[in-house]
Amino acid sequence: MAGSQYIALSGMRTRLDQLDRLAADIANVNTAGYKTERGADAEANRPQFTNVLESAIDVTSGSRRLDVSSGVLAPTGRDLDMALDGQGFFVVETPAGMRYTRNGHFQRSADGTLLTDDGSVVQGTGGAIKLGSGAISVDADGTVKAAGVAAGKLKVVTFDNPTALVAESGAKLRSDNAAPVDMANPSVRAGSLEQSNVSLVGRVAELTGVTRSFEALQKALSLMMNDIDGRAIDQLGRMR
Repeated sequence: MAGSQYIALSGMRTRLDQLDRLAADIANVNTAGYKTERGADAEANRPQFTNVLESAIDVTSGSRRLDVSSGVLAPTGRDLDMALDGQGFFVVETPAGMRYTRNGHFQRSADGTLLTDDGSVVQGTGGAIKLGSGAISVDADGTVKAAGVAAGKLKVVTFDNPTALVAESGAKLRSDNAAPVDMANPSVRAGSLEQSNVSLVGRVAELTGVTRSFEALQKALSLMMNDIDGRAIDQLGRMR
């Protein structure tokens, strides 16, 4: 296979990765606290082809970086909805370990434990937060109260480089290397949720561009394989 065909194939592969990323963004456009990722393409040299095909250079998906820009804080009036005004992430305990999120759509379990929608335990500065009966209120510093009695203070952390966090399902993030740093004075807004920072209009426009690019590469590959190679085979077959 000629080097130009490898380039076209690798370009198509990166476009598929981009389509997966865009599909995830569009699917989570209404997920509170969801953060999109920014990706790039990179050149991937193929040393094993160097001696034969000088043009055999592939395109591959480059590293991704989380877009940590804040979404709009929308009031909900619900006492267990909480949003971070400014930097920071809530800490939740999952079966896979500690995770970080900006989604403050919490709930109270039967035993009073503060949970996320999917049942992950919301962490306070002293561990899990147990709520008593009565109306819930949240102070600006993250202190959660039930019937006026403090049940715990939300654990809010930050990172030296939050763009290196890795997106998982929904609005959950994990840290592979960096250690979280506790925020002494977080700013928590009760009765509100941070909306996704995905621009639907922007994603649809990017989706159109990626789709057209994929189709162009597909046509180019088809031309190289079916037309140019076909003509070469036909001409060589007539030679004596």
